[in-house]
Amino acid sequence: MPQIVEFPGRPYVGVRRTITMTTFGLVADRIGEIIGWLAERGAHPAGAPFLRYESIDLARDRLVVQAGVPVAAPVEGEGDVFADTLPAGRYVTVSHHGHPDQLFGVVEATLKWAGEQGLTFDLTEKDGTEHWGCRLELFQTDPRVEPDPHKWDTGLQFRLT
Repeated sequence: MPQIVEFPGRPYVGVRRTITMTTFGLVADRIGEIIGWLAERGAHPAGAPFLRYESIDLARDRLVVQAGVPVAAPVEGEGDVFADTLPAGRYVTVSHHGHPDQLFGVVEATLKWAGEQGLTFDLTEKDGTEHWGCRLELFQTDPRVEPDPHKWDTGLQFRLT
């Protein structure tokens, strides 16, 4: 069941790519690299790595997505690794246990639930493209520890207005 949680601003480092539904690896596979980049600088993750969806245009199969890793204190970016802060605010959150392929249904159910509650997302739509203020998919299971994706835990967070 979804919940509403208040989060403070959360610093992170990340990379951004424009991808399609079949090329998620171009951004998601960079998470390990970002964690290594942090370690080289004496910094460590301060939470679950995530994907942040900036814009989604399913009709044109075009998404702008960030791979991010939270940090305890801001870290200066370098090259295509940038530093930013997830915006503070109220978020609809939901957890999923199982294969990531099942997330589409979880997202749909969460969006429907929020609509039934009269909640408004930090979201604008223009020319068929959704632009999200903050929409996250957090990877709470380390695939090096649990290689079976059917046993993974994933958190979803959608910022409200």
